[in-house]
Order: sequence, then C-alpha cells, then structure tokens
Amino acid sequence: MEDDMKYELSENSIKVLERRYLKKDDQGKIIETPEELFRRVARAIAEPDRKFGASDEEVKEVENKFYDMMYRLEFMPNSPTLMNAGRPLGQLSACFVLPIGDSMESIFDAVKHTALIHKSGGGTGFAFSRLRPKDAVVASTSGVASGPISFMRVINSATEAVKQGGTRRGANMGILRVDHPDIIEFISCKDDLKELTNFNISVAITDAFMQAVEADARYELIDPRTGSVYMRGGRPVYLNAREVLDKIIEHAHRTGEPGLMFIDRMNSGNPVTRVGLYESTNPCGEQPLLPYESCNLGSINLDKMLRAVVDFNSPHALSRYEIDWEKLDKTVRLCTRFLDNVIEANKYPLPEIDLETKQNRKIGLGLMGWADMLILLGIPYNSQQALDLAERLMLRIKNVSHDESQRLAETRGVFPNWEKSFFYKDGHGPRMRNSTVTTVAPTGTISIIAGCSSGIEPLFAISYVRNVMDKTKLVETNPYFEQVAKVRSFYSEELMEKIAQHGSIAHFDEIPDDVKRIFVTAHDVSPEWHVRMQAAFQKYTDNAVSKTINLPKEATEDDVRIAYMLAYKLGCKGITIYRDGSRAEQVLSTGSTDTPAKAAIPAPAVLEFKDRPEILNGFTEKIKTGYGNLYITVNIIDGQPFEVFAQIGKSGYSTMADTEAICRLISLAFRSGVPVDMVIEQLKGIGGASPVFGNGGLISSIPDAIAQVLHKHFGNGKKMHKEFDLAEEFCPDCAARIEHEGGCLVCRSCGYSKC
Repeated sequence: MEDDMKYELSENSIKVLERRYLKKDDQGKIIETPEELFRRVARAIAEPDRKFGASDEEVKEVENKFYDMMYRLEFMPNSPTLMNAGRPLGQLSACFVLPIGDSMESIFDAVKHTALIHKSGGGTGFAFSRLRPKDAVVASTSGVASGPISFMRVINSATEAVKQGGTRRGANMGILRVDHPDIIEFISCKDDLKELTNFNISVAITDAFMQAVEADARYELIDPRTGSVYMRGGRPVYLNAREVLDKIIEHAHRTGEPGLMFIDRMNSGNPVTRVGLYESTNPCGEQPLLPYESCNLGSINLDKMLRAVVDFNSPHALSRYEIDWEKLDKTVRLCTRFLDNVIEANKYPLPEIDLETKQNRKIGLGLMGWADMLILLGIPYNSQQALDLAERLMLRIKNVSHDESQRLAETRGVFPNWEKSFFYKDGHGPRMRNSTVTTVAPTGTISIIAGCSSGIEPLFAISYVRNVMDKTKLVETNPYFEQVAKVRSFYSEELMEKIAQHGSIAHFDEIPDDVKRIFVTAHDVSPEWHVRMQAAFQKYTDNAVSKTINLPKEATEDDVRIAYMLAYKLGCKGITIYRDGSRAEQVLSTGSTDTPAKAAIPAPAVLEFKDRPEILNGFTEKIKTGYGNLYITVNIIDGQPFEVFAQIGKSGYSTMADTEAICRLISLAFRSGVPVDMVIEQLKGIGGASPVFGNGGLISSIPDAIAQVLHKHFGNGKKMHKEFDLAEEFCPDCAARIEHEGGCLVCRSCGYSKC
C-alpha cells in the first residue's frame, strides 16, 4: 500500500501536499502522510451518514469508499476540504458570495465577513451594482459617495492583510452591471496591475445590452437607488452599447480583464428565482450564488475513468483505451454523496452562510484530466470529435448525478426551497436533494495532486524547464508524450530540452504529424476552439464552466471581439480571455505598454521604498551549506536584484525561520535602493557552527552562502544580462513558469494559486 502511494503520487504532488495541505506541528514539522490526509478527510465526510440512520459499520464502509476514491486519485474535493476536514477549523467550502448594500454598515459588514472567510480558506464574490455611483449625494452626511471602486480597494486591502499567514491565498470576484453609472471607470480599474491585486473583475452583461450591441443602439444607465434611468444634470444618461463593448475589449486585450458574465443567462439556470436572483459568482466565475450562499466543489479525474483495450495494430502508442462508463457512473454517484455530506460536515464561518447554504444545498461536481483523456483516446483537442465527446460525457455526468441527488432525497429529504424551485410543478417534479449539482471549476492545485491535466483545459506545455540549479536544466515532460516518443523512437533528452524552450511541438519536423495532432497545447488551439469546448461542456452543466480562452501574443482586439460574440452565441454563461504575455508587458511598463520601465537603483543617500510588481522574473541556484542544500531565489528588476528568498533542507524550524528573516531584510534593503555591493559586504564571511567546502570555496554560514551567490551574479556592479522572455509570467513563490487556466493563475511547480 505504501509503495503504491509513492508510485501514484508524483514528486510535484508530494511537494504541494507538504507545502499546503499536510498537518504540521507548532514548529512547522510535517506530522501527517498523504494517506493519513485522505483518511482524515474520508472519515470526516462519511460521518454525516450517521444523521440519516447509518450504523457504525455502514459509516465505516462509506469512509473506506471515500478514502479509496481519493487514494486512487479518482476524485479530489476543493482545497478547503482537503485542508480542513477533520481538523478544528472545519471550514470546507471554496466559494462564497457576500451581499453589499448601499450603506456604510452593509459595506463594512462585508469587509469583516470577507476577512473571516479568507482566514478559513475560502474565496468571495461581490456584486457592487447596488452601490450608488461616484459623486452621488449622500443625504445623511451632505457629502458625496466615493463609488464602488473605492470600496473594492477597501476589500482588497483587507484581503491583503488576512492572506499573509494563510495556507491558501484569499481571492475575490468583483462584478458590476453594464448599466451601472460607474461602468466606464470599472472597466479600466485594473489597468494598473499593482491595484486590486486580489480581485478578478467581470462585467455583468444583460441580454438587452447584447441586443443593443447588435443594433448599434444606445442603452440606458440605471440608478441603483431608484431602479430608474440615471439622471445627470436633469437629463437621462445613455451610452452607445458598441462603444462600451469596444472599451471592455480594449482593456481585456491589454490585461486579460474584465471578463464577461452573461447575467440573464446565469439566471435562466437559477433553480430558485422566486427566492432570489444571481448577481455575482465565486472568484473564477463558474459558480453563481445567492447572497450568503456557499458551494462545495470537487472534480473527477477523467484520466482514471479509462480502461485499456487490446489493439496491437494501433500506430499510436496511447490509443488503446476506451471510457469505462460503468466506473464513471459509480464514481459520479459516490462523489455526489460525498459533496452532499460536505454540506452537513461543514463548519460555516457565519450563521447566515450556514442557513442560506442549507436552504438550497448547492454542490458543484466537475472534472479534470480532460486533455489527458483525449490524448489516451487518440482524439485531437481541437476537433469536432472532441466536442461531441465533451457533450456526451457531460450529459452522462449530469444525468447520473441528478439521479443520485434524487435517490439521496428519498432518505434525506429535498432541499428546503424545493417547492420554490423550477423542479416543483403543481406538486410534482423531480425531488432533488440539491438545487444544483454540476460545475466545471478550475482545478489548478488539486490537479497537481492528482497528477492530471487541469480542468477542461488543453495541456499548457508538452515539456518545460522547472528550475535551474548548478547550471543543470531540470526538464519536465508530459509522461504520455515521453512514452510515445520512446515507443516511436524519436525521444532524446536534447529534443525534450528544445521542446521546453517552446512548450509546443507544432513546428518540430522530427515529430510525426499524427503525434503533433494529438499533443496540442493551449496556444496551438485557436480561440474559436477554446470557446467551442467551453460551450460544449456548458450545454449540460447546471452552474457554469470556468475556462481561459488563450490568445497568442499577436492577437488583435478583433480576435477578442470574435471570442466574446461566439461565447454569447453558443450559450456560455461567461468568458475570460488571456492574451499571452499581456500582463507581463503591463507590469514592466510605465504609462505606455510599449515603453519598458527604467527602474534605476537610486543613490544610497535617498532611500525610496519601491512597490513590488505583481510578476517578477528571476533565477534559483542551489548552494551547499553546513545545514543542508540551500536554494536561493533572486528576483530581478532592470538587471539588479529586487528580492531574495531562500529555502534550506531538513534543518529544523529555527534555521528556516532565521533564513527567512535574513532574506526579508535583504529584500527590504534592495527595495529601498541599497546597492548590492553594500549588502554583499555585510553578509560575506559571517561565521557559523558548520562551515563546509563547496561551490569552489569555503561556505561559512547561510548569510555567507547568500553573499556568494549575489557576488557571483551582481558583484562589482554587474547586471544580470540574461534576457527573460517577457511573454512568460513567473510564480511569485518559486519563480517557475505560471499558467493561466480557468480564470486563475496556477503554478504547477509549487502549487501557488491566485484563486
């Protein structure tokens, strides 16, 4: 059993679990194995069966089924469930929506509630559409309102303060209706990517607005206080719909934001419109929720829903598989039960959330490993065959999960708002335990644990360099591609390294065409195929589908417009686009996106503390010390070090704490303009208890090791002349390449996620 687990869990999976999920003692030492984590979660989530009459033996049987499903990496619940189930905190939900009304009391209640949710590991969505516009009169104070954007900044700051000590960073979704008077300011509020860094933003688009776009007509802005046409200077205010959409497109092309949320379409799938209408979603946009609702998400690993079939004549090394529909059905039923149990096992951060969540009992069963499944079936991602299979697969998951929800309702009862739902018709209709059952969410970190491709995204890269240590390139290659390459006799380490420089294999003549058709990456897939894939899954998904529509760097604003209009035409409930390199360019620019910033180091006599850009490039180097191998990461601006991080091997909590403290002070010095040589001079030669010879000389201590790395690359006024690819973004935790998927930023090297 132990050996099986070690075989199943990749090195990356174990690293992510150790860093973010496994229990630690007060000294930061890991005191839990992955097996123990899965057992802890399974036991906690099986326990609610007892409420519905299960015996001790039956509860244990369910626990074992839940454990086996996670142990075999067939299913993973959302991160808070993995982190908190069976532990004192006990908060298990990933998604929350909080209301914000047009009063100071409501706004600052939301700030407080946001802090509590983020502290517990959840993410929050907000609709700011009820807030009066900027400069509107506030009768109670005879002043003027500061508008929705100002209060977004307040919540952003609260998130920043709370997330510092957490295992999972807080994330927010900010939504404003397209007919709000402050819509133009909202569209551009994230142009400076150092602002609102803890928010994704989306515009709530109405059907009436889209009709006005098609007719090239004006549409009216609505005063949120009165619900009638907004008046300025005694006159009603109208905007041209196409001009507003053009502005959204311009900014999305530039920075990837705002996204679009088709609000009327979201509400067409709202099962309880008599209770309330959707105004917002969770941070990645796939889970619309009513105020104070939460939702529990989990994803089936499609990679594990296949069985091998004998076909020795197949020219493709990985095409001897077929979908095991019976296994899929059993897994869907068990996952539906698991997620319904989470609602009962959950310790909610607010009593209002406890109440509203249990009124509608939303769950969100989704999937991951879609790209892997297609590869193993020999189906190109960008093909009609893949779209047809997506619809067939999602219909099967929806039908089976709905049937299981009805079976649960027979013994556990329907969700309390069932008679107010669209399921209820004249005393009849399907008796559902859950008002919604399926959601396709991003699966960044849990897909790393499961060792599969993320969500319904194509592969991000076939091969990539994960890190550089001792001048050795550590190349990671998709295991299925590596297998094919070896079977088809075109494998070489040199080729894998060459592929890592590009990610894609589309232009490698030495690779057979049939292999290139199967192993496509996100940037090999045209925006149209991205949108069509999202629409195929959306067709049979209760909630929404989270997916990033990747565009190449050279894509135009017209390409963004085509993607938006196609998404609306095909029935998507929202859309997020990302043009390759757009955010990296923006961070490294001043004013104009075409002019690189000149971040010269100021004279030491005038210390000016610099703000940290959201994305920085850098390198990691390994150096031997008497305390173990030290991994030093240096992030760079204009060829000079801007911040330093270091990780020491198995040397104890105190040594790790001292190392972190040294690096924080070094980073503070660099960000304040202290020259590199002054820092090196202070650190070099500091003695320690365990000096060693390594890297060509004596390493006296950890500070001395850091000084030697800095001197090697930056001593005597040297600059780092290596040209980093500005089209790439890098993880702020480990400096590895970062991926845009499902409306989220994810690092597959260390598990960092912005959602």
